[in-house]
Amino acid sequence: MPRPAHIAMVNIPAHGHVNPSLDLIRELVTRGHRVSYVNDPSFAEQIEATGARFVPHDTGLTVLQGAVAPGTNVHGMIFGEAQAMLPRLREAFQDDRPDLVLYDFMAYAGRVLADGWGVPSLLISPSRVAPPNPDAEPYRTVMKTLEAEGVPERFAQWLADNGVPPRDIFTYMLKPDRGISLIPRALQSRIDQVDPEVFSFAGPCLDNREHQGSWTRPQDAGKVLLVSLGSAFTHQPAFYRACLEAFGDLPGWHVVLQVGSATDQAELGPIPANVEVHAWVPQFAVLQQADAFITHAGMGGCSEGLYCGLPMVAVPQAADQFENADRLVELGVARRLDTALATPAALRSAVLELTTDPAVAARLAELSAEVRAGAGAPRAADLVEAALV
Repeated sequence: MPRPAHIAMVNIPAHGHVNPSLDLIRELVTRGHRVSYVNDPSFAEQIEATGARFVPHDTGLTVLQGAVAPGTNVHGMIFGEAQAMLPRLREAFQDDRPDLVLYDFMAYAGRVLADGWGVPSLLISPSRVAPPNPDAEPYRTVMKTLEAEGVPERFAQWLADNGVPPRDIFTYMLKPDRGISLIPRALQSRIDQVDPEVFSFAGPCLDNREHQGSWTRPQDAGKVLLVSLGSAFTHQPAFYRACLEAFGDLPGWHVVLQVGSATDQAELGPIPANVEVHAWVPQFAVLQQADAFITHAGMGGCSEGLYCGLPMVAVPQAADQFENADRLVELGVARRLDTALATPAALRSAVLELTTDPAVAARLAELSAEVRAGAGAPRAADLVEAALV
């Protein structure tokens, strides 16, 4: 075991990026390492609960508002955040340089800091890690948007200004020197393209979610359905109304509907007696007691759904969610319904078909056992410590 070290973790303020890392950080602290975690103050409580030292960086990212519009140029926004974050990192660590920098692929200011200082770094990915093909979608469309805004040139100059050899933005974000993926191997498409000398799979770290709160399944619930579009792309009142029409008063079903902070519940109309509506719910606690999951197919939700052995209806909104949805379909445990096709009839039919299909149940049992068998946080911590040697 390596000597206790100072480890910095740099992340963006989004639940789908912070939550997957928390049990890894807790494990590293338990092993005696001193961890400094950089994020927006809105995540201070969750981060400090791991035992890490919280380092505040006031974000400019709109993901905190919980209502990012589909089609938003996220990568241009992330580059702006990296530029704003780097001076804060230098200020925070100038007199207390870390032995290792962990960074989320969207918080690559951490990598720039490490490269500029000659400190080792390790990508912690909450999503798939297959190297992107810049000529394939969605990268081609995103790159055209970035080029129209002059981002590639400004990005290369920014690296050079900070003592880092110029690289294109996607290569620098997604192709690290070394990296750890916190997803089930089953969700990694094109796994043959992943270099095992660069990336290791630790699986989802779901050891402890008590800080998110609890939820109790109603005693009279025959089956429980959770509906959630995550934390960022949540302002979809028409979709929520479709879910109410599809499952409201459906005999034997209890529905937990999470609508996000940007949706006024008055927009939903009358709420059926078998539906509870919340701006936010402790997702993992609900999923462990649920029978089906309608999800935006964020990687965190997909991982938790597989862990819990739940059939899923994927309604992707943005980013990697479309590919995640297709992967769940390939695995035989989900249906994909894009937002425009998510009518009440289609939603009800998909959920009822999935939850009564014995082949789906058998496949889910197999995949759930595979995900649960992964070492999670201890495995991820071992890999981090290996980078310290």
